[in-house]
Amino acid sequence: MSSSEKRARYDQFGHAGLGNGFGSGGSGFSNVEDIFENFGSIFEDIFGMGGGGRKKSGGGNRARKGSDLRYDMKISFKEAVLGTEKKIQLTKKVTCTGCEGSGAAKGTKPVTCSTCRGQGQVAVQQGFFTYASACPDCGGSGKKISTPCSDCRGSGMQTKANTLTVKVPAGIDAGMRLRVSGEGEAGSHPGHAGDLYVFIEVMQEKNYRREDFDLIYSLQIGVAQAILGTEVSIDTFEEKPCKVEIPAGIQPGQRLVVQGSGIARLEKYGRGKGDLIVEVHVQIPTKVSKEAEEHLRAFAEKVGQNVKDSGGFFDKIFG
Repeated sequence: MSSSEKRARYDQFGHAGLGNGFGSGGSGFSNVEDIFENFGSIFEDIFGMGGGGRKKSGGGNRARKGSDLRYDMKISFKEAVLGTEKKIQLTKKVTCTGCEGSGAAKGTKPVTCSTCRGQGQVAVQQGFFTYASACPDCGGSGKKISTPCSDCRGSGMQTKANTLTVKVPAGIDAGMRLRVSGEGEAGSHPGHAGDLYVFIEVMQEKNYRREDFDLIYSLQIGVAQAILGTEVSIDTFEEKPCKVEIPAGIQPGQRLVVQGSGIARLEKYGRGKGDLIVEVHVQIPTKVSKEAEEHLRAFAEKVGQNVKDSGGFFDKIFG
């Protein structure tokens, strides 16, 4: 039948007009495969979807990939900066060792389902339309098991606990995920195993946070240190702390940048490290000694700053 004849019949009679039994009162399809074969021809002819040839479906016997799994992992801030390895335990479906995934007892094999002839689908007609549905006898597998495996009861799967080591790369951040290929649940017939996705949660660390791959450290210094300058050592989680020079006269909230002393960049973001950024916070004492007060008043007088009288406050404390 030519393409134009197929289209004319489809326009007038629907898909029933394309069957081998057209005009005989039947559905016109000898099996489920005929349904897809004829529908495929229509779509190719009308919408131009052909050209490369079409593979026939493998029915219910085709391999199915196993389900992907999710695991939520909590790590410390230091582990996120430096990277780590974590052992985790998962309970998942694996291929049955007793039947090697066939579902049949040793010495037996699954047989082709006689209802769907191994296709896994049957043709169901409702009024004018005929559609494919999963075979009710084999559940869509295309095979029937007369003697099920005692270990998995015919499913071909067993649920077992599995321990594996996950490598967490340096520089990973909260909300990112790691993909561990093939560590999901087992596939069927047999199919490839699914994947494991590890979602990362990073615990907070006092005085530290990050901005992309920059390591932000909140530094507390005294008034005298801010005025005169100082040197501090900051732990960047490496073998040796990072020494940072605080210049004299630094202002509260000012940032100092030490290039290349931050967090390692993940491979897809480039090479090297981000920067260490030191945020300076000046601590103002709420109590000072009488001697310290005298020095401060002398300093204020020299720099021309007016200060409030203590009103004998220090005399009451130290007198």
